[in-house]
Amino acid sequence: MTGQELLEILKHRVLVFDGATGTSLQRQNLSAADFGGEDLAGCNEYLNISRPEAPEEVHCGFLDVGVDVIETNSFGGASIVLAEYGLADKSYEINKRSAEIARKMVDKYSTPDRRRYVAGSMGPTTKLPSLGHIEFDEMRDSYRVQVKGLVDGGADLLIVETCQDLLQTKAALAAIHEHIEETGNPIAVIVSITIETMGTMLMGTEISAALTTIEPYDIVTVFGMNCATGPKEMEENVRYLCENSPKPVFVMPNAGLPENIGGQACYHLTPDELEFWMKRFVTEFGVSIIGGCCGTTPEHISRLVKIASQAKPMRREVSYTPSVSSIYSSVALHLDPPPVIVGERCNANGSKKFKELLLAENYDGMVQLAKEQIKEGAHILDLCVAYVGRDEVRDMREVMKRFNTQVALPLMIDSTEYKVIEEALKRYAGRAIVNSINLEDGEERMKNVLPLCRKYGAAVIALTIDESGMAKTRKKKLEVAGRIRDLAVNKYGMREEDLIFDTLTFTLGSGDEEFRKAGIETIAAIKLIKHEFPRAYTLLGVSNASFGLNAHARHVLNSVFLYYAIEAGLDLAIVNAQKIMPLYKIEERGREISRQLIFDERQFEAAES
Repeated sequence: MTGQELLEILKHRVLVFDGATGTSLQRQNLSAADFGGEDLAGCNEYLNISRPEAPEEVHCGFLDVGVDVIETNSFGGASIVLAEYGLADKSYEINKRSAEIARKMVDKYSTPDRRRYVAGSMGPTTKLPSLGHIEFDEMRDSYRVQVKGLVDGGADLLIVETCQDLLQTKAALAAIHEHIEETGNPIAVIVSITIETMGTMLMGTEISAALTTIEPYDIVTVFGMNCATGPKEMEENVRYLCENSPKPVFVMPNAGLPENIGGQACYHLTPDELEFWMKRFVTEFGVSIIGGCCGTTPEHISRLVKIASQAKPMRREVSYTPSVSSIYSSVALHLDPPPVIVGERCNANGSKKFKELLLAENYDGMVQLAKEQIKEGAHILDLCVAYVGRDEVRDMREVMKRFNTQVALPLMIDSTEYKVIEEALKRYAGRAIVNSINLEDGEERMKNVLPLCRKYGAAVIALTIDESGMAKTRKKKLEVAGRIRDLAVNKYGMREEDLIFDTLTFTLGSGDEEFRKAGIETIAAIKLIKHEFPRAYTLLGVSNASFGLNAHARHVLNSVFLYYAIEAGLDLAIVNAQKIMPLYKIEERGREISRQLIFDERQFEAAES
């Protein structure tokens, strides 16, 4: 089943997933021998090999009450988890077998009028990559084996569920992306995160940041929540998703909050109570797929089948602004009032202090400098660790390991090296911006950078530079932006809203006749690009305009230039937020001289040389 096929089904009906596999297996009172011996007792996934009748019985129990989708018995089927039982090398076999068992049962219950489906279950494993428990590549490779096994065994779709660390989720999605690229066979994907009782994911991620991070992935069809709590505790987050998610919403709660009785988790939510909440989620909020997690039995799920049989899919009014995120929170790419401030002080090429900290490998100091910019009013931080003579890949790895969990603001990855960009994206749990692409060498840079952006869900800055150099006139800037937009969207699969155009500017204080109109052309180009590509965004490195002037003059000119750029539609500005002044705080003469310089209202002709 492709993502498009799943979306088509959801236009016409609410789908029902099954309930708790673990709870249902516990009800069978299995012995250690059923699992294959004492050493394997508790490894539910190995039952696919040692006693396939057990998962078959679970599937039958839920199919009998009328569910549309059953999940494979593979929640812990990644080699990372199976290694704890000495079964890492059997990951492919176990996952393939889990899908074959589910496929057999689904085919038995399907009719010409009503198909049933197999969802390949991919759990979070037992490792949190954001905390350094495991490297991204190792986790992705483990998931790749699981994906291949599930797909080869006959899964119709994949569900990456009970996500606790967004970096773990991104590793799973990278594995799925690579499988699709390798085989050429797309498959529908559901991502389901877990919000704990404290109101965030285990790593502290807010629901808005989770949505922001996953929303750009074109391989993800449906986004939602499962596990940790009952439906009551999910209410506000479900409401948020239904009001903001452009993707259909999936909800699979536990049968209430667990209570430890005799060393076992017991769940007390009744089928009636589950029905009450889930009916509300479907008919009032617009949830598209429902099911049950820990503690839910066929008795619970039969009530969900009843809800789905009576409900029509609800048309949701969604309000979503494309955004970027850290592991904790998200920031929209357009704010009212604008602009989104991109702090420029974590750049080894532009900040003397950051360069010194990098050379000293003072990582705590770098984190502190990042945090200072938060206090200064930055919304996003530009991060560049490129410095002559140093290993940029190593430096990015070390810095990003710390920035991922210690810096609350989203990051802009600033590098000319593709390996550095990927190293950063593999270590960043949120949604980053990549700086940048251009057409200086034709499509060469786009060809290398944009596939990375798609694979890791990043936005990208596009500089108005082509084979002839930096575009100087508004017409040329728009022309280059148009070429980049068409290639990025039509050839490389990006969306217009993933593009942030930098119309660039030249220094206005050099006295060079060639650049007298640079300010006018840059500002005019912003307006043209915003009109021509309304879903894209615009950005400027504002301080370039004042290069070469004294410090006070730079502050004044940057502030005035930013004011007029915002009037033209600028969304983001790379600046030192501390050194931007509102116009009313600038004395009138300085403000007027800056305006005349920006708009080239010259009082004299250039002198003859």
